[in-house]
Amino acid sequence: MDRPARRRLGVGAAIVLVLAAAVVSVVIGIVRAGEAPDADGGSVVVATGSAELPAIYVHVFGAVAEPGLYRLEDGARVIDVVAAAGGLTDDADETAINLARRVTDGEQLQVPVVGAAPADGSAGAGGAIASDGRVNLNTADVADLDTLPRVGPAIAERIIQWREENGRFTSVDDLLSVPGIGEKMLASLRDLVTV
Repeated sequence: MDRPARRRLGVGAAIVLVLAAAVVSVVIGIVRAGEAPDADGGSVVVATGSAELPAIYVHVFGAVAEPGLYRLEDGARVIDVVAAAGGLTDDADETAINLARRVTDGEQLQVPVVGAAPADGSAGAGGAIASDGRVNLNTADVADLDTLPRVGPAIAERIIQWREENGRFTSVDDLLSVPGIGEKMLASLRDLVTV
């Protein structure tokens, strides 16, 4: 083999080594992105992650295999949080939670055991009606909202769509931002709903 051929072979090998090192660095970065440190020096489990979608944090506890704080993509549902927490335990009451409901940033989700009532507002369908009978705008589904006067399925869908696009309601007055709800309708709902 002549010198120019050896030199080209050496340059080619060097390029391959540089590319291999870059691939290893990317893989290590992906693996390390799976955990983020929390305030206690432990770690927060990242269930899903994407540079395109903002992250939300959900605290899940109760009848799940691994209770804790989970970081998920915006738009995640209760089923995603449960899966991130290792799934339901054998004594979990699946009927007390709405697995299809979207979760919101900062939410605390309790999965009750069979026979136990979930805490108000924590588990979806079971927490949509507060102890005083008011409908929780942040956890109610279409059926819950449809029980309100002057709110039919179309308005209920708009309320849920607004919540999914804008996050949790911080005040009952946020209903004014929902298309189709004006001052008069808000006045009729004010004492019947909560956040």
